[in-house]
Amino acid sequence: QVQLVESGGGLVQAGGSLRLSCAASGLTFSSYAMGWFRQAPGKEREFVGGISWSGGTTYYADSVKGRFTISRDNAKNTVDLQMNSLKPEDTAVYYCAADRRFTIATMTGGVYDYWGQGTQVTVSS
Repeated sequence: QVQLVESGGGLVQAGGSLRLSCAASGLTFSSYAMGWFRQAPGKEREFVGGISWSGGTTYYADSVKGRFTISRDNAKNTVDLQMNSLKPEDTAVYYCAADRRFTIATMTGGVYDYWGQGTQVTVSS
């Protein structure tokens, strides 16, 4: 049984920071690339960023590049999303996902083996 559990969401003011964490279990964590996605009310789920199996390569959507940072700790089976300089447009439910592949197409296209339940991030103006 594979589980991905996000935590760390909450309410912050514009310009503030949050750090999300995703804890994985039931899989060989180091064999999976990880991604973060978000979905705002009335909008499609969108790619935020991804990280390779060992954490050596990251890729971000243009909308968050320079503000968000993905990291992973394979010893703890966790992947984090550090979010700085938050904007109201960042308000969404944030999901982590795991996939055995790591390519731009698979990472950004939302085709992942496993998904978490999501955590709410709300940024006030």
